[in-house]
Amino acid sequence: MRSPSKRSALKIALISEHASPLATLGGIDAGGQNIYVMHVAQCLARAGHQVDVFTRRDDPALPTVVHLRPGLRVIHIDAGPARFVPKEQLLQHMPEFARACEVLCRNAGGYDVVHANFFMSGWVALQLKQALGLPFAITFHALGLVRREHQGGADAFPEERIEIEKTLVEEADCIIAECPQDQDDLVRLYGADEQKMVMVPCGFDAAEFAPMDRSAARRQLGLDEQEFVVLQLGRMVPRKGVDNVVRSLAHLDADLPVRLLVVGGESDRPDEAVTPEIGRLRRIAEELGVQDRVTFTGRRQRQDLRSYYCAADVFVTTPWYEPFGITPLEAMACGTPVVGSAVGGIQYTVMDGVTGYLVPPHDPTALAERLAHLQANPALARALGRAGIRRARAMFTWDRVAAQLAATFSTLHRSAARRSVVVPMRRGAARLTAVQTAAT
Repeated sequence: MRSPSKRSALKIALISEHASPLATLGGIDAGGQNIYVMHVAQCLARAGHQVDVFTRRDDPALPTVVHLRPGLRVIHIDAGPARFVPKEQLLQHMPEFARACEVLCRNAGGYDVVHANFFMSGWVALQLKQALGLPFAITFHALGLVRREHQGGADAFPEERIEIEKTLVEEADCIIAECPQDQDDLVRLYGADEQKMVMVPCGFDAAEFAPMDRSAARRQLGLDEQEFVVLQLGRMVPRKGVDNVVRSLAHLDADLPVRLLVVGGESDRPDEAVTPEIGRLRRIAEELGVQDRVTFTGRRQRQDLRSYYCAADVFVTTPWYEPFGITPLEAMACGTPVVGSAVGGIQYTVMDGVTGYLVPPHDPTALAERLAHLQANPALARALGRAGIRRARAMFTWDRVAAQLAATFSTLHRSAARRSVVVPMRRGAARLTAVQTAAT
C-alpha cells in the first residue's frame, strides 16, 4: 500500500464499540470484527494515515490510550461498567460513549472522516456528524433483519436495532458492503441507495498465513499422518453450524480414517462449563457414535492457527449465515481447500469447484459427499488448495482492503470539504434520536 503524501494523509476516527483490536480472539464477542478493525487500522497507519480506534473500556486496568505503532492509537472509552458486557446489552451505554467521543474529537482538533463498525458504532458516528459535521462511512458487519431471518426469537438484540440500522442506511455518507450478498441484503431489506455503496471485502495477513509442509505441521500438533484431517475453526456458537460438521461424520464410511479438529472456545482447554456449545456438540457426537472421530482443542492463539490450517486436508465452515467470514480466506492462503456454506461472504470468497466446494447449510449429507470426494482425490484437493492461494493473494490481502477503504475515505473527505457546512438532521436522524431516548 503506497504511502500517501502529507497533503493527502487522513486523520481517521475508527469506532468499534464492542470489538477491540486488543481483545483475545475466539470468545463469544471476539471474532471477525476484532480482526478486521486490528488489520485495517494497522494497514492505514502503515500507509501514513493517522488512526484512532475508539472502543469501550471493558477492564478497569486498561490504559486510556494504547499506542500500537506510529500513527495508530487505541482509545478506551468509559461507557457503562468497566467489565465485559454482552454486545446485546450495550445499546443503553451508547449515549455516554458518544458524549465521550465528541469531547475527544474536539480536543484532538477534529478528524477528516469517521469509520463506524457495527450499528451501535454507527449510532455514535451519526451523533458526531450532527454535532461536528464529520462525514462517516459504516461497515455493518452483520444486519439485524438478516439475523432475525435465521435466528428468529433467539435474537437477543433490542427491537430498536432495526430502526437504528434503517436510519443509518439513510444518513450514512457511505455504506461499505463486504460482499455481494451483503450489498443485496442492504438493498432488499433496508432500501439502501446503491449510489452511495461501495463493496470492500475482509482480508487476511500474508505474513501470518501462508503454506507450510503438511507433515511438519502435523508433527508439530501431534496429529496422525495417515488420518484425513477436517478442520473447523472459529467461534463456538450455534449459528456457526459446527453441529452440521459433526453430523456429516455419520454419513462417511466407517472405515474412513477421518479426524475432525474443532478449534475454538472460551478457554485454552475444551471446557463445557465455560463453552456450553462444546457440551452440546459432544452430546451430538455421542448420539451418532462418532465421538472417537472428533477432537476439541479449545481456544488457540493467533500465532498457532497457521499450523492447524496447514495440517488439515480440508477446512470446513457451514454456518447458517455469514456476513463475510475471514477463516475461509486464512485457510485458502495456507493452501487448504475449503468446503463452506453457500451463504453470505463464503459464496464470494470460495469458488465452487475451483478453490473448494459450496454446500447448503444444514445438509450434513451434502457435506459428507464433498469430504469423501476430497479424501478419495488428494491430487484434486491439492489443486484446489493452490487455486485458493492465488485467489486469496490476488484479491483479499489486508493491504488491498485498506487501500480501497482509504480511497473511499478520501472521497468522503473531499466531498465534505466542498460542502463545508454541517448537514442538517433529516427526518430519519430525528426518528433515531427518539428511538434512543426511549431505549434509555
